[in-house]
Amino acid sequence: MAVLTSEAVVLRTWPVHEADLVVSFFTRDYGRMTGVAKSALKSRRRFGGALEPMTVARAWFAERPKQDLVRLDQLEIIRSPLSLPVDPTRLTVLSLFAEVLEEALPEHDPQETVFRLIVSVLEQTTVEQPWMPLTYFVLWMTRLMGLLPDIAHCTACGETLETGETTFNAYADGLFCRVHRNGNASELSADSWQLALKMLRAPVGAFAGEPWPRRRGQDLRRFALQSLERHMERKLKSGEMLGRLAG
Repeated sequence: MAVLTSEAVVLRTWPVHEADLVVSFFTRDYGRMTGVAKSALKSRRRFGGALEPMTVARAWFAERPKQDLVRLDQLEIIRSPLSLPVDPTRLTVLSLFAEVLEEALPEHDPQETVFRLIVSVLEQTTVEQPWMPLTYFVLWMTRLMGLLPDIAHCTACGETLETGETTFNAYADGLFCRVHRNGNASELSADSWQLALKMLRAPVGAFAGEPWPRRRGQDLRRFALQSLERHMERKLKSGEMLGRLAG
């Protein structure tokens, strides 16, 4: 039974037996995995503080014959979410990252681009700036999951969208012109539409220096989260928590 190694992001853990933990983690090379970390609650040498959700670590694990769960042997921290200050908003944003990845990604399916996305947004997610990386993450996840048609054109008729006429609804992917909006449509502001076009062409670090109050991109986040929830066929608990925090 060969031991494999890969850079990974811890998604969540839950206890099993007396000192073991089941760990959901997303690896760069092998996709999302679920494994058992034996004696994880007792062994600081093998795991230490690396089991906090959204920890980026080097993981060593082995696939076991006829077993769904891998054997997780060790995690070595590369970047911990606790290395920066934590407040309720930042903690909930990190929880949303983990929830989306766990619910949206199939197991054992390498997703290099998604892995690079989560590592890049984690670097930008601070107490002072939680909303920009959140907006970037949910928008790009809709793109990478194939849920985002060309947002420069109306999904229904293909006509070029114009500033001030862009709409979306909870029951269909993409954006629509005013002619093809349905009765439940919501407006996507001109600022958010232009922002989405820019975000799809630039790395997350390009937006790091911009002022980003909570309301900026709020409708864009709602549009992207609706698309993700429709695909996953469930409401995101962390999304509801963010809504309460945002007021």
